[in-house]
Amino acid sequence: MNIKRHFPVIFFLILILLSPSSYAATGVLDLTATTASLACLVIFVLAYTLVILEEKIHLRKSKPVLVAAGLIWILIAWQYTAADMPELSAEAFRHTLLEFAELMLFLLVAMTYINALEERRLFDGLRVWLVKKGFSYKQLFWITGFLAFFISPVADNLTTALLLCAVVMKVADGDKEFIGMSCINIVVAANAGGAFSPFGDITTLMVWQANVIEFFEFLVLFFPALVSYLVPAAIMSLFIENKKPQNVIEEIELKRGAFRILALFLFTIATAVVLKITLHLPPVLGMMMGLGYLQFFGYFLRMTLPGSLARKRALAEQSGDTQRLSRLGSVVPFDVFSRVARAEWDTLLFFYGVVMCVGGLGFLGYLSIMSDVLYNDWNATGANITLGLISAVIDNIPVMFAVLTMMPEMSHGQWLLITLTAGIGGSLLSIGSAAGVALMGQARGYYTFAGHLKWTPVILLGYAAGVVTHLTLNSHYF
Repeated sequence: MNIKRHFPVIFFLILILLSPSSYAATGVLDLTATTASLACLVIFVLAYTLVILEEKIHLRKSKPVLVAAGLIWILIAWQYTAADMPELSAEAFRHTLLEFAELMLFLLVAMTYINALEERRLFDGLRVWLVKKGFSYKQLFWITGFLAFFISPVADNLTTALLLCAVVMKVADGDKEFIGMSCINIVVAANAGGAFSPFGDITTLMVWQANVIEFFEFLVLFFPALVSYLVPAAIMSLFIENKKPQNVIEEIELKRGAFRILALFLFTIATAVVLKITLHLPPVLGMMMGLGYLQFFGYFLRMTLPGSLARKRALAEQSGDTQRLSRLGSVVPFDVFSRVARAEWDTLLFFYGVVMCVGGLGFLGYLSIMSDVLYNDWNATGANITLGLISAVIDNIPVMFAVLTMMPEMSHGQWLLITLTAGIGGSLLSIGSAAGVALMGQARGYYTFAGHLKWTPVILLGYAAGVVTHLTLNSHYF
């Protein structure tokens, strides 16, 4: 992975360093030109360089940003303590930590539900159903793409991409070209689908919890997001052979309670939305209540397991199904906390490190400088489109958190625009989104950086079409 591809983030940090220190800092003190504050910038650049090189050096991305966050806030506190104002830096840290805590607990509940559904084999059931239908490659290309687009608003783009990549690899059975193109299609679709829902991506969740865009207002991004997916998908589909894969026979039995857990997940989302809209309570409250729903249902599953197994064992003995009897003998009780343990902790800890690093740089005043350069020297439309492109290189989480920390004065249409571009911009490169990075590991040798890069011009065309669609259809928001 060449560091030259990550030049934009370095460019903006250099731009900050060269900017006059007379800008108003976010904190009480203007520390943007001090040696310690400049050291914070260097620490962040070094940490993020290690994040960028994760695939090459095999160092989990959470490790460097966790250390960097600690060092940055130590340097901030040292400067404020020297100025006899230690309570201000401590309060700023707590404020940033609270923002992260709300998002982390929200994501933890969502991940727990997804892991529970996976354990109940719901996703395996979907995969087997698609395999059995005997679709052609071209049909499978479109079906998996649309499933990615419509599942990711609920299950998030990373989980959706992993699920559908497994489907494609099972059906295509070693067809390198088709698997590679399908993975690109899935990444683009999942990222686009995640852009019009607070649950589709971490960035949209951040925007919703910051009270910048209301829940149902995200839906105005549906058509721009759809267009951003359809344009590259339509062009790519022209290069898909219209042949059928071999039909692989496989039987999957869903575990007890799979659909009820899905219903509880939807009810949990509804709880979070209703509490946010009616009582203005943070969405995390509704999600944590939803974790309680799942725990109660897990208790029900454990208490009723012996009776359920006895009935199934009797039926299997009557029919002489020895394989089913063997499977019943290996059944273990459902455990909610084992699902919590399987959450993407590296992602959550990476998220903590990024939020605390960017929050620290914002408190020092550097984001104020960047905001002035982007949104005053430039214009909001150009800045938001550019930031969307940059998110393909440095990940959309720090980009969106930086924008929310800067909180520039711009119209509702512009906030919708940066939400859209941060979501779909990550599709331009395979390393631009969590979905793309995950699939490079899952479909190693089939889906590669170079293979994705070959279709980047087509994806960029879709990015431009999505932006134009938003500027046209939602012009009354500007």
